Amino acid sequence: MSVPETLTCETCDAEVRSEAARRTKTMGGLDPKKWQTLCCPHCGSRLKTVFVGLE
Repeated sequence: MSVPETLTCETCDAEVRSEAARRTKTMGGLDPKKWQTLCCPHCGSRLKTVFVGLE
């Protein structure tokens, strides 16, 4: 899974570059070494959960 260059926040309609998104631990028991949640830097809403580990 690749991380898109830009994401749209459904809460505040901001266009967020993936590099600018806040990275947080995932919920639901996903391994934090393999998965991260990208959050909007403006409002804090979840944008996308992405795989960051090695396959």
